[in-house]
Amino acid sequence: MTREQIETLLQRVHKGELSVDQALEQLRMAPLAELGFATVDLQRAVRRGFPEVVYGPGKSTAEIAEIAQRLCGAGQPLLITRVGPEAHKAVQEFAKDAVYHPLARAVTLRAGQPIQGRPGVTVMTAGTSDRPVAEEAIVTAEMLGCQVRRVFDVGIAGLHRLLSQREALLDSRVIIVVAGMEGALPSIVAGLTDCPVIGVPTSTGSGFGGHGEAALLAMLNSCAGGLTVVNVDNGFGAGYAAALIIGGPRK
Repeated sequence: MTREQIETLLQRVHKGELSVDQALEQLRMAPLAELGFATVDLQRAVRRGFPEVVYGPGKSTAEIAEIAQRLCGAGQPLLITRVGPEAHKAVQEFAKDAVYHPLARAVTLRAGQPIQGRPGVTVMTAGTSDRPVAEEAIVTAEMLGCQVRRVFDVGIAGLHRLLSQREALLDSRVIIVVAGMEGALPSIVAGLTDCPVIGVPTSTGSGFGGHGEAALLAMLNSCAGGLTVVNVDNGFGAGYAAALIIGGPRK
């Protein structure tokens, strides 16, 4: 049951359209869906403002589809991360409006009325190779009700590219900066703006540290105030945090 459904239920009780016992019976609906291989949290949207997100790796296509079907059956929006087109095809069997985002490798399905996006989130990448992680952050933030501005390929190898993005630096309420290699871009952005910056190290690079370790350590050791760092390639975590910073999915 979603927050909106609970609010509607309470309004019906207030208007006398539903008895307290009838409302209580509906509220007793199982908050969990026991699937044997998974326990799906059907009340996370009430607590957190957004339903459980399905992480694809390690699950079969059939398992992903069954979890997704339970979430959709509860009238909740759907976000599945790190999956291929076969998962999208399986979800479309019961949710034909599900959308696949190939670069982000995510499946989404909106439920109910379209969300009026809140402006203020900017996603930047140091290089074009960082885009898949950035797209995961973008899809996540948009599903949580954000309008996202994209600024791609403005890494420090050509610093003038970043400096030309003055409007984005000044107008954003939170900036997600996705960078691999030496991971220096988030520190520079944090030194040029007064809003929170979320650094996302990526596994873009070669040799020692090329799995994201060098970028992660560089961001964690930044001297720029206001910079927070998520784990390597964690676009989802950055997008979710950005949405909470500008007001949360329930606003």
